[in-house]
Amino acid sequence: MQKQWIRLSTIQDIRIFIETVTMTDIAVDLRSQRYLVNGKSIMGIYSLDLQSPIEMIIHSDDCPELMEKLSRFFTDEVGED
Repeated sequence: MQKQWIRLSTIQDIRIFIETVTMTDIAVDLRSQRYLVNGKSIMGIYSLDLQSPIEMIIHSDDCPELMEKLSRFFTDEVGED
């Protein structure tokens, strides 16, 4: 399992994120505060607080290509727990 803080600031970011993660069989979850949603669900993503960084949880230890594609969303900021 890999975790990374990301920021999805625009509708375009969300669209690109979903297109990227749906092209893989790897499970991706997003966590914002106490909410955990499927990273492939547009409705789930819109239910999160997108003003703050979101924790992305990838359920694989071997996915360098996916991490590279998603690196545009990485942030050093840390959201609220």
